[in-house]
Amino acid sequence: MLNQSGLLPAGDPVDPRSSYRGCLLGGAVGDALGAGVEFLSAAEIRRRFGPGGLRDYVTVYGRRGAITDDTQMTLFTAEGLIRGLMRQRAGHDTDYTDVTGWAYQRWLLTQGDHNLHGLSPLEPAPGWLWGIRALHSPRAPGNTCLSALRHAREAGLAAVNDSKGCGGVMRMAPAGLFVDTAEDAFDLGCELSALTHGHPSGWLAGGAFAALIRLLLDGETLEDALDPVSDMLAQRFESEEVLAALQFAADLAISEELPGEAIRQLGQGWVAEEALAIAVYCALVAPDFREGVLMAVNHDGDSDSTGAIAGNLLGLILGEGAIPESWLAELELREVITQVANDLFDCANWDLQQADHAVQQALQERYPAW
Repeated sequence: MLNQSGLLPAGDPVDPRSSYRGCLLGGAVGDALGAGVEFLSAAEIRRRFGPGGLRDYVTVYGRRGAITDDTQMTLFTAEGLIRGLMRQRAGHDTDYTDVTGWAYQRWLLTQGDHNLHGLSPLEPAPGWLWGIRALHSPRAPGNTCLSALRHAREAGLAAVNDSKGCGGVMRMAPAGLFVDTAEDAFDLGCELSALTHGHPSGWLAGGAFAALIRLLLDGETLEDALDPVSDMLAQRFESEEVLAALQFAADLAISEELPGEAIRQLGQGWVAEEALAIAVYCALVAPDFREGVLMAVNHDGDSDSTGAIAGNLLGLILGEGAIPESWLAELELREVITQVANDLFDCANWDLQQADHAVQQALQERYPAW
C-alpha cells in the first residue's frame, strides 16, 4: 500500500489500482491544463488569467481538456510494454525496448509523419491504440522525437543526437508502473528515453522518473525515494546535471522560497532535468493534487510537460479520487487512459493459457504479440 508524500497531509493508504489510474489520468490532466499556456510566459499567463494564473482548462486544439503529445506518447509507451509482455507470454524472445520502439513508430504515423528507412509498424497487426481516431492528431509534437523516429534505422536502436529535451522523460511513467523493481525501472526508463534523446541528461532523467514511480508504488515517500534514485544516477557517467537538478528541487522544497520563484530558479522545463526537477518540486510542496498541477503549469516554459510529470507523481501518490471530477469529466480520452492504466495494473496476472477464448481474443486484438 502506498504512503503519501511527506509534505502532503497524512491520509489512508491508496488502493494500488487507484494509484495506477491516478498516475496516468493525473498526468493527462496536468498535460491538458498546461496545453493552453505552454508557450506563454508567467507574466503573460497572469495578464490573461489574473494574478492567480491559469485555474482551469482552456480551449485548445478545438476543445477543453485536450491532451498533447505528452499523453499520446505515454499511452504508446504503455502499449509497447504490454505488447512486449504478450509477445513473451506467447513464447517469443522479447526485447521490450525494441517492441516499444515499434509503438513509437505507430505514434509517428498518427502525427502524419513516417520513417524514412521503411520501418512498417502496422504489420501484421496495428493494435488497439492505432484504431483510436482521436490519437491521429498532431499536438505540438517535439521536434527531437519526430526527427529521431523518422530517421531510425531499427525500431529499438538508441537515437544518435545530442538532445536532452524533455520529450524522453515526459512519457516514462508506464516504465515505472510496468516493472517490479526500481533498478529495473531505471534501466528501462533510460533505454526507452534513449530511443529519441541521445544526451545523457535526456535519458538519465527518464530513468530517474521511472524509478521514482516504482519506489512510490513500493511505499516510499517522494522525499525518501529521491535518495536511492540519486544513488542510481551517481553510478552512471555524466549524471551530474540530473543529480544537481533533483537535489536543488529537494532543497527548494524545504526552503522559504515562494513557489513561483523556486520554479523560476529550477528552469523552464524545456530540457529533461529541469522538467523533472520542477515536477518533483511541485509534488513535494503541493497541499493537494489541484494546487500541485496548477503550480506546475503556471510558469515560464514547457507547461504541459511539467504539468504531466507532476500529475503523474501526484496522481499516483494520492490516487484517482484526488483528481477533481470536473477536470476528469472534460478530459479527452478519459476512458482510453483509464483502460490503459487498468491493463498496466492487470497484465502481470493475465493467464492466456487459462483464459477463455473470448478473453484471449480480446487481449490479443488489443495488444498483438509482436
